[in-house]
Amino acid sequence: MSYIQARNLSVGYEGEAVGEQINFTVDPGDYLCIVGENGSGKSTLMKTILNLQKPLGGEIIIGDGLKKNEIGYLPQQTPVQKDFPASVEEIVLSGCQARCGLRPFYNKEDKALAQENMEKLGIDFLKKRCYRDLSGGQQQRVLLARALCATRKILLLDEPVSGLDPKVTAEMYELIRNLNKEGITIIMISHDISAALTYANRILHIGENIFFGTKEEYLNSNVGRAFVISHEKEGEDHVG
Repeated sequence: MSYIQARNLSVGYEGEAVGEQINFTVDPGDYLCIVGENGSGKSTLMKTILNLQKPLGGEIIIGDGLKKNEIGYLPQQTPVQKDFPASVEEIVLSGCQARCGLRPFYNKEDKALAQENMEKLGIDFLKKRCYRDLSGGQQQRVLLARALCATRKILLLDEPVSGLDPKVTAEMYELIRNLNKEGITIIMISHDISAALTYANRILHIGENIFFGTKEEYLNSNVGRAFVISHEKEGEDHVG
């Protein structure tokens, strides 16, 4: 059974739809990339999946034993968040809040989980450092470790490599791929179509045209071919 099903979903805000008639499924172990032009509703869709805002139409069904507090989320960072004056350890631990329920304090299991995820992402040596003093790549690793503290099942990542240099971007993609290989389901918004086609097994394209299927089907579709060609041309223009 699927973790997530979207049926005839419409998303938007203040009653204004930015994406309509969206249908897709996310099964355990999937690596789904959400692509589309700027303003097509990718982040709005992700917030709707997370129940941070209500759908304007259709429905999202959570299944296969997945609970809403078992979804890890790495949002796009704002300048204010990048300047947050807390230690790395405190931020990673805060990912355990949904597990705490009514408990007012973190217990030994929470602290062990935070330690495990800091080690997994290679940031254990930074745990006493202030988050605001870290590089962009280190901050993203901290936020990914935080998201992992909320889940062992599924991660939602909103452009996790935005603003990172090519070397750090490649490292981040490799980390995410390894998490997927370990059994964590990935839903990732990406503006990098070549990375999406490298790592994902399924593509959801939203915008004027909607597509959902395997990456092979996407490359053979009119929607996919047109989008890839337009991005290749953009890349050539930037180089020129």
